[in-house]
Amino acid sequence: MAIVTRTIQAPPERVFAVLADGWTYSDWVVGTTHIRNVEESWPKVGSRLHHKAGPWPLSLHDSSTVLECVPDRQLKIRAGLWPLGEAIVNIVLEPEAGNRTRVVMHEDFQSGPLLWVRNKINDLVLHQRNVEALRRLADIAESRA
Repeated sequence: MAIVTRTIQAPPERVFAVLADGWTYSDWVVGTTHIRNVEESWPKVGSRLHHKAGPWPLSLHDSSTVLECVPDRQLKIRAGLWPLGEAIVNIVLEPEAGNRTRVVMHEDFQSGPLLWVRNKINDLVLHQRNVEALRRLADIAESRA
C-alpha cells in the first residue's frame, strides 16, 4: 500500500473542486493520458470516468468508479486498469490553518495481476507515482482563483 501526504496551499473546497472535475484527471493522475468521458453525475457514488492509460500503442482503456464521496473532505474510487487489475484510491482532505489542506492519498491494489505481484518495489513505485500526482494536484489547486 502506498500512503502519500502533501500540504496544499489552498482550502479544501478548492482542492475538492479539482477532484470533482473528472476532466482534469489526465492533468494530475500520473499514467492517465486521456479522459474519454466523464459521467454527468461525477463525483457522486457510482458515477464513472472513462480513461486511457499508458503510451500508444500499448494504452489501456478502462474506467474508475466513485465508491465514497464527502464533498470537500473525501473521494474514494476504484481505479481500473484491466487487464492489469484495479486499485482502491482514497483521497482525504483535512483543513489546516491559513487556508491550507493536508491531502492524504491511500492507494492499494485490489485485484488482478498487480495484486499478485505486490512487493516492496511495486509499493515504492506506486508511492513515487503518487508523490508526483499530489504535486500536480497542488499545482492545479493552487493556481485556481
